[in-house]
Amino acid sequence: MSGEEFRRAGHRLVDQVAEFLESLPKRPLTPNEPPHVVRAALGTGPLPSSGARPQDLLDQAATLLFEHSLLSAHPRFWGYIYSSAAPIGALGDFLAAAVNPNVGAWNLSPLATEIEAQTVRWIAELIGYPADSGGLLVSGGNMANFVPFLVARKVKADWNVSGEGLRAPAGRPLRVYCSAETHTWIHKAADLFGLGTEMIRWVGTDAELRMDTAELRRRIREDKESGDLPFLLVGAAGSVSTGAVDPLPELAAIAREEGLWFHVDGAYGAIAAALPDASADLRGLSLADSVAVDPHKWLYMPLEAGCALVRDRRDLIKTFRHRPPYYHFPEHEGEESVNYFEHGMQNSRGFRALKVWLALRQVGREGYVRMVADDVRLSQALYRIAQEHPELEACTQGLSITTFRYVPRGIQELLTRLQRSGETFLTNAVIRGKFVLRACFVNFHSTLADVEALPGIVTRIGAEVDAELRPQDLRG
Repeated sequence: MSGEEFRRAGHRLVDQVAEFLESLPKRPLTPNEPPHVVRAALGTGPLPSSGARPQDLLDQAATLLFEHSLLSAHPRFWGYIYSSAAPIGALGDFLAAAVNPNVGAWNLSPLATEIEAQTVRWIAELIGYPADSGGLLVSGGNMANFVPFLVARKVKADWNVSGEGLRAPAGRPLRVYCSAETHTWIHKAADLFGLGTEMIRWVGTDAELRMDTAELRRRIREDKESGDLPFLLVGAAGSVSTGAVDPLPELAAIAREEGLWFHVDGAYGAIAAALPDASADLRGLSLADSVAVDPHKWLYMPLEAGCALVRDRRDLIKTFRHRPPYYHFPEHEGEESVNYFEHGMQNSRGFRALKVWLALRQVGREGYVRMVADDVRLSQALYRIAQEHPELEACTQGLSITTFRYVPRGIQELLTRLQRSGETFLTNAVIRGKFVLRACFVNFHSTLADVEALPGIVTRIGAEVDAELRPQDLRG
């Protein structure tokens, strides 16, 4: 593309995106199309033999995306925990892609590396974690938890696990402890990194779905007596189902007493530690050896953006540093520089930090505190409304997640209909065997009016589903 073609195409695309964002409240949240309809819109022809005008391709791509996507920025999207994306984040990704630095080594990306280091430091400051900790930007919650998992395995194994592997003669079975509410990333980590999922100790929860510390102590004691090596304790700073926060200060004390690495999965809820009224349990994440945070959740970033924080940055290098002879990155005499390929699993790395850095500067601490607090208030408002509504049953409220039921008939078909309606988007949780509807607010477009409209949508569609599924002789 010539410079002039690029300008014309870019200006037109920015106008189209701006119009799309302004139209969101009037659009259906989802087109509710089956796969064959979406494939037909895309077309099923072979790879084109010749090229096409960039402007035509961008116009077509914009139309396809606007008309055939689930719209997470819609004011009534309260389903999965990824947020409405800040417009400055979209522009940041555009700028990052244009320069295209490889943020794997300092010499390949001097400014981008320093921006990432500053961004990691600011995220730590925001949540009350030590600002001199190590860390890096990753793709999302799984990876933000995987990095500390591998660091914990390296640091806490009492043999050379990197060289000899998990089946070394001196090796013992490694045990990891987490609550029954922990996200499924722990399955993947135990599987992919050699432990096996049977090495996970699932600890029960109390009435508020927080880890039962008495059961935890008993499990650790039993495993030590059996000759296993407890090495990792995972606490939740906001569970996926209900927003529950484990008793993090008590877990930190147990980890210290027993010699375990203490990791906090704060992918969703860690940002709420910045609130003035954050609980002591939530602020206890500052005691952890490592924390996972997802900027594409409660910092309202476009996908992908996760962040792994590790208290001692030297543990990252100890875990991930491998320098073959074909890697030659000269040091700067007398100055420290970061090579991020030594801090995580990727060598070639995109410039994820720019959009987060821009948003943190645009909004500032006070702005984020205000927006996160607004999301929490909307969740609390929904809980109160569900309590007072004769056809709804309020179940739980934690951080910005509220769960509730449609009383006449707690059926899964209702959730499917709600998701396909285009009017709202919720997900589900299963709380002690009970299937419930779940609304999670990480959406700066949402208003109290949107929340107040939800009960009417749920009860109207619920009545339709109930009438269809109820036996004929029970209908009025």
